[in-house]
Amino acid sequence: MSIELLIENYGLLAIFLGTAFEGETAAFLGGVISHRGLLTYWAASMAAAGGSFAGDQMWFFAGRYASHWGFVRRLMEKPALARATQLLEKYPTGFIFAFRFLVGLRTISPIVIGTTRIPTRKFLVLNIAAALVWGQLFTALGYIFGHGIQQMLGRLPLHHHLLIALGAAAIVAGAALAFRKMKPGIGSPRAP
Repeated sequence: MSIELLIENYGLLAIFLGTAFEGETAAFLGGVISHRGLLTYWAASMAAAGGSFAGDQMWFFAGRYASHWGFVRRLMEKPALARATQLLEKYPTGFIFAFRFLVGLRTISPIVIGTTRIPTRKFLVLNIAAALVWGQLFTALGYIFGHGIQQMLGRLPLHHHLLIALGAAAIVAGAALAFRKMKPGIGSPRAP
């Protein structure tokens, strides 16, 4: 079975699961794959939005109903908890909409939100809206990246596209981590 056939048969499921548990990289790769014509852009972006929504909804319910479980407690002990709580208290609606776009706060935020008195319905509505925006954005970035690579290097075999996309995602993730370690702020103690 070729990689193209695997993607055509299981690509949407992979994007859904990847965005539910990892995030941006899976949505970005969905865009690259849709640029190659193996999946439609709209199917890839909706799978990304659906996975993002499902994952964050799952973490919200973990905070709401399973905060006594060991793995939830370990997540709640992360340094990013204090920053997420601060932002949530100051900007509840804006934070619920934007947390998935903030580096270092993606997993902990819905858990924190679940431990508050914020109504489930409010989180559900904002989570749907934010997931739709997020899914479109990151899938579009992958689509545009795939188009740019094709313009620069010609039509490469699919596995080359995927390797280049993974490399670009790794560089962006590494730069974000390096920036986060250099600058006090989200998820790190404040400098005196």
